[in-house]
Amino acid sequence: MSLTVHFFGASFQNPVLLAAGTCGFGREVADVIDIEALGGLVTKSVTLEPRVGNPPPRVTELPGGMLNSVGLANPGVVAVRRDYLPWLREHLVEARVLVSLAGHTPDEYRQLITELDESEGFLGYELNLSCPNDLDRGGAPFALDPRAVSEVVGLCRATTVRPFSVKLAPNDPDLPTTVQAATDAGADALTLVNTLPGLDLDPDSTHPVLGAGAGGVSGPALRAVGVRAIAEARDATDLPLIGVGGILTTEDAIQYLVAGASLVQVGTASFARPRAAETIVRQLPTALRRLGVFSLEAWRGDPSDVVSIGGGAA
Repeated sequence: MSLTVHFFGASFQNPVLLAAGTCGFGREVADVIDIEALGGLVTKSVTLEPRVGNPPPRVTELPGGMLNSVGLANPGVVAVRRDYLPWLREHLVEARVLVSLAGHTPDEYRQLITELDESEGFLGYELNLSCPNDLDRGGAPFALDPRAVSEVVGLCRATTVRPFSVKLAPNDPDLPTTVQAATDAGADALTLVNTLPGLDLDPDSTHPVLGAGAGGVSGPALRAVGVRAIAEARDATDLPLIGVGGILTTEDAIQYLVAGASLVQVGTASFARPRAAETIVRQLPTALRRLGVFSLEAWRGDPSDVVSIGGGAA
């Protein structure tokens, strides 16, 4: 059974990656997870300046998953280039690395790429377009404004020849338009989806459970949203897709692959079961054989195997 996937001009040994924000920069989890057994990882989102993040509590458990508001805590782009990318270059050979970028203006994404582009230790970028953008656009996430998506992606495309994926939001009321905007502006791939906005209140104090108030919902409750987004995007673009959201089991991962994803990312599951991604990789060959699949690459290349979203919501 071949699990190899060709993506971003490189060979991924399997389609399972660790999602941004759930594995730090790799070395934080290297003693617990065999990263080299995976297809790769996406780093924590990097910003221009160091960020301490939001006030605690930053994470709370929900019946259907998790609510978090970490606040893009990270050491900043200079420290990432100096201290973190060398470790990735030295320790990861088989696993591919994408660096997640987050900015509040289009030019901040350009600056981030300029700071990192000549460094080694990673294959490409994932543009996190779900953080609030500049006040001139009303503070809404870039991902919910197709014109803003086009502006950011176009600027990044003009800045780098490295491949990058654009991470879109699960609550986009017109996802096909946003997908088309990212496609036309020069994205190499799309990642769907990010967390879903949510709020958890303490019934005794009546205050938000998280220190920052609202947060992002991830985990099992997000899987059906993510799978639908992949299927909807597959109908709107020929770009390769990365599926993320609620993947706990091999069966969850296969849903994303059937819907049209080439790669998948495991995130929240790692908090409950740190080796969840490794387990999915081990079980994937058996699960695919049950579908009559013996080469993942050949299967993904057959359009008849991709499920169309068909009719709209009930």
